[in-house]
Amino acid sequence: MRNVCVIAGGQSTWGLRRASQRDLFQEAGKACFDSNDLISNKNIDGLIVASAGTGRCSLQTHLAPLVAEYLGIKPESVCARVELSGASGSAGIIMAYGLIKSGVADVVMVAGGEKLHLPQCREADYSGPGSLDRDWDGAMGLGLPPLFALAAKQHMKKYGTTEEQMALVAVKNRRNGMNNPKGQFREPVDLKTALNAKTVVQPLKLFDCCPVTDGAAAIILAVEDKARYFTDQPLVYIRGCAQASAGNMTANMASWTTWEALKTAARQAYRNARIQPQDVDVAQTHDCFTIAEIIAYEDLGFCEKGEGGCFIQEGKADFGGQVPVNTDGGLLSCGHPPGATGIRQGIEIMRQLRGDAVRQVAGARIGLTHNLSGAISAHTVVVYGRDLE
Repeated sequence: MRNVCVIAGGQSTWGLRRASQRDLFQEAGKACFDSNDLISNKNIDGLIVASAGTGRCSLQTHLAPLVAEYLGIKPESVCARVELSGASGSAGIIMAYGLIKSGVADVVMVAGGEKLHLPQCREADYSGPGSLDRDWDGAMGLGLPPLFALAAKQHMKKYGTTEEQMALVAVKNRRNGMNNPKGQFREPVDLKTALNAKTVVQPLKLFDCCPVTDGAAAIILAVEDKARYFTDQPLVYIRGCAQASAGNMTANMASWTTWEALKTAARQAYRNARIQPQDVDVAQTHDCFTIAEIIAYEDLGFCEKGEGGCFIQEGKADFGGQVPVNTDGGLLSCGHPPGATGIRQGIEIMRQLRGDAVRQVAGARIGLTHNLSGAISAHTVVVYGRDLE
């Protein structure tokens, strides 16, 4: 079987942008190629584009051939768009990995992005229930903040998790994002400010929630022999990956506090990568809401069930702790254009494992990314490594 490496990556500036979707993809593509001057658009044989809101917010379908045209790429192996709500970007990476691993493609760019503040800024909120079961949950007004508020309340009731512990996630991630030049928020938030912020849906407050974001990102994967030719940087391998889903209607959720699909995806990814949770040196998790990061600590196996609140409180998810999580600021600081988030995470892990991240985890050799989507029902885990063993 062929080995797959990550050899380049870049993103546009994220936030509320006075830029079109076309502009954002071109900005991300340029940043990606600028990150590695040994590869150009002429060397890309495949393109996968990830976008969840392009049809509704940008009124643009058939996106992949357009992005290929924007970036001067002429795909010969694959040219397609993927959509899995907040996990769209990591789903694209998994598909590119499989195509390269199987020999269908050799060098694939995965580009993801969204222009969500169109036709008006509220459109993204109106579209949110579409990632749930719209006929049942969406029709009742169950958007994403109420969904995660329910998870938070249940976790607090069952395990004693506190609002302060959730706020500590926001404080950590905003601090980690201070020096991220492409992130949406670059100002720190202290604990008092986070705890006294406006309530969105009890118990979630403003800084417990990620923002609506315009932005794009692009990453290039290549088979190992071509990766060695196209980069002079240390190779970063994709060691294993997995996706799992457990329905999408909230009435069928087995548990609000244990996400079985995440446990399944993590178990499969660890097995494929031949590692254990304790081997992970740095992780990027899907902190769309602070409670999501806390539950991810548990279901990724970084701590026991119910101990996620203590994990953040004791500094185990911070630099110098057991496993630094969301080292570039995560969704809470960088923002969250669904098609681009998993790609942005992959770029950060690539930089961490090469040793050139903005805030570096010393000696990092194994990194992990996690995305969730829908009604907390589908989960994607990708394991990266500086080595194959």
